[in-house]
Amino acid sequence: MLRRIFLAAMVFAVLGLAVFWWLTIPAVVASNALPAYRPDPANGLTIFNAGGCSSCHAVPNQPDRTKLGGGLAIPSPFGTFYAPNISPDPNDGIGRWSEADFVTAVQKGTSPAGAHYFPAFPYPSYQHAKLEDVRDLFAYLKTLPPVTGRVRDHDVPFPFNIRRNIGIWKFLFMNGKPFMPDTARTAAWNRGAYLVKGLGHCAECHSPRNLLGGIIDAQRFAGGPNPEGEGWVPNITQKGLAEWSKKDIADFLETGQMPEGDTAGGSMARVIRNTAQLPAEDRAAMAEYLKSLPPVEGPPRPKKRSGH
Repeated sequence: MLRRIFLAAMVFAVLGLAVFWWLTIPAVVASNALPAYRPDPANGLTIFNAGGCSSCHAVPNQPDRTKLGGGLAIPSPFGTFYAPNISPDPNDGIGRWSEADFVTAVQKGTSPAGAHYFPAFPYPSYQHAKLEDVRDLFAYLKTLPPVTGRVRDHDVPFPFNIRRNIGIWKFLFMNGKPFMPDTARTAAWNRGAYLVKGLGHCAECHSPRNLLGGIIDAQRFAGGPNPEGEGWVPNITQKGLAEWSKKDIADFLETGQMPEGDTAGGSMARVIRNTAQLPAEDRAAMAEYLKSLPPVEGPPRPKKRSGH
């Protein structure tokens, strides 16, 4: 009897391991899966700004947004991540990457070595980007100056440092679907939705997360605790922006100035340095989409402790 129980347990264990291994296979885009295309680096610059690449990957404490040597520390409940070097340097950056390597990284969250990237890299949003835009971005990045220096490893404790487990996270929280325009909406609204939901990855910070670090879909864009551990990220549905006009939002994305006179700070200031470089019509499109979001109640803010 014990022998049968042991054998059955072994069979279930092997089957469970096989299912786990199958579910966590890193997705890869093969070179021969990319159709013929002539990339447009000029559009790549727009995608670079829309995607906020320099916010994380520019070398900290220096003014040049194109020096993408990485190194920024990104704290989270799961450990501290360090933005990698994505300059064209062949040894420390992405200078030896193929176009398929880059598409795979951005849209699948898989490294050229075939390992899962941690979702501190916002590929759950970037997966919705158009393939042509991703290819244009790669073409633009290749025009930037190479920066030497390899970034230190992430500081992530066990068990979160086991990259294979990220495959389960992706299975739970990524749908792999491209952005689908809403034919009932205007072209400007659809452009804004594309930028906000995809390249702009606004939900990555402006949404509460569950215990596994996945966005709570019912409260997407409704704000919540700052993923970096300090402060509160505002609600950007009409629950939080009801008194803002479309022009207020577009102006904020250009200048960082709020209608009441305050100025964006912290990580949002880095975001503004990118959105300020976008064409005015793109900022207006983002504003149109954000003003269309229905009001959603976010998680309750912790009560401030009274002084003694």
